Amino acid sequence: MRQKPLEDADEEHLVRRTAKGDRAAFEEFYRRTSPWLVVRLRRRCADEQIVAEVMQETFLAVWRAAGSFAGASTGGTAVGWVWTIAARRLVDAFRRRAHHAQPPPEVAFDVVPVAAAEDEALAATMGDEVGAALRDLAPELRAVLQAMVLDGLTVRETAVLLGLPEGTVKTRARRARIAMREALS
Repeated sequence: MRQKPLEDADEEHLVRRTAKGDRAAFEEFYRRTSPWLVVRLRRRCADEQIVAEVMQETFLAVWRAAGSFAGASTGGTAVGWVWTIAARRLVDAFRRRAHHAQPPPEVAFDVVPVAAAEDEALAATMGDEVGAALRDLAPELRAVLQAMVLDGLTVRETAVLLGLPEGTVKTRARRARIAMREALS
């Protein structure tokens, strides 16, 4: 049976071919997904070195774990799968950085809360009312809303990304929508 040309294959097919050791399919998957992925990572991290490390770790994981991709049979997409891998790698990088950057116990800092760059960008692009409503959401509700609405992840992918049960993701998404509706009415 003849395989589809790579340029005609969807991302899920490319991952399946990558699982069989097809380097060209992996390169095509990388070509299609890396620009999108680096933009998503930069929204969450301004450190280019960390973004580069996460990109490298992510695609190494894709190459090694392509055979474990369950795909549409579990309601996921190849793009959602690679984003989940990248998001986990980014969290790991933040944890490593925090672990190595712990100040000595005798040093005390006054911590002034600062809005995340992503929150500021959202507020600027969505207008004052929507931006204020987003900022007023509880952080756990905002995280679910961002993953599902802005990143386009499914409930299952959001659950994996945030390390939550799917039922909790659904409940938080509903609570976030209600809170946004009330804030904007």
